[in-house]
Amino acid sequence: MPRYLVKASYTVEGTKGLLKEGGTGRRKAVQQAVEGLGGKLEAFYYAFGETDVYGIAEMPDNVSAAAFSLLVAASGAARVTGVVLITPEEIDQATKKATTYRPPGA
Repeated sequence: MPRYLVKASYTVEGTKGLLKEGGTGRRKAVQQAVEGLGGKLEAFYYAFGETDVYGIAEMPDNVSAAAFSLLVAASGAARVTGVVLITPEEIDQATKKATTYRPPGA
């Protein structure tokens, strides 16, 4: 299954919820949501800075990952960014695909 890096920044309301539920409570809620979409939460960390939460989730497909992102965004409690993660083996496969490309101005 594809893996995704999920970055989230809490809104004011989301921060109030975090203070009420604690870090492990929020991790459990995220894990349940991911699993409800057929995925698996592999990592969940809090951080200082612009991004409050970093997570890695294995999801069945892009549609499931988008559904999770929409679910969180619609709550208004956090702003979410997702990044598709690619394995070294997938990069190996990509290097073997060829086509022609004309750079701009060439």
